[in-house]
Amino acid sequence: MMNALILATDSALRTLFAEPRASRPNPAANVADLELNEAERRQSGALMRINHVGEVCAQALYTGQALACQSPALRAQLAEASREETDHLAWTQQRLHELNDRPSWLNPLWYAGAFAIGFAAGKLGGDKVSLGFVVETERQVEAHLQSHMDLLPASDLASRAIVSAMKADEIAHAKMAQQAGAVELPAPVKTLMQAAAKVMTTVAHRV
Repeated sequence: MMNALILATDSALRTLFAEPRASRPNPAANVADLELNEAERRQSGALMRINHVGEVCAQALYTGQALACQSPALRAQLAEASREETDHLAWTQQRLHELNDRPSWLNPLWYAGAFAIGFAAGKLGGDKVSLGFVVETERQVEAHLQSHMDLLPASDLASRAIVSAMKADEIAHAKMAQQAGAVELPAPVKTLMQAAAKVMTTVAHRV
């Protein structure tokens, strides 16, 4: 248990304070970087900050779930999904830098909340409920990313490429959780998750 706690602490520190390193090429690497006006840059920056917060929360959620997980095989699956989310974290952070914008000042708070949810889901509900949280989270994230494709400036091809790749990964993570035996969450839980996500995205848009 002590080793697991050390790994969880290391994950939190790396997510919040270290420069993330992607294991896959940035989807925007070969995309023409078109010039954005100031309003477009601010719009893209706010949206990519929200996406970056989402990846901070994904790291926390998977770390909390892995800490509470009972199955070594499932823990390995969660770790693999977490590595892909680390790519997203690196891509969104790099794009924020390119847009001369910044991550959310409240990232430690977002991380703590998501970690608590992930750990509680695994401890109180077991692996199948924990996987149910993965499925519902990824479904909501997929819808959220699709909405950003509609909101990003048409000329911001780099951000669009990143969001598109992230969306494909989130769909794959949801399928993985379903195949691993996820249970459907009750409607009130889904509604609560949507409300919490709304608060996060609204605040992170500016802060």
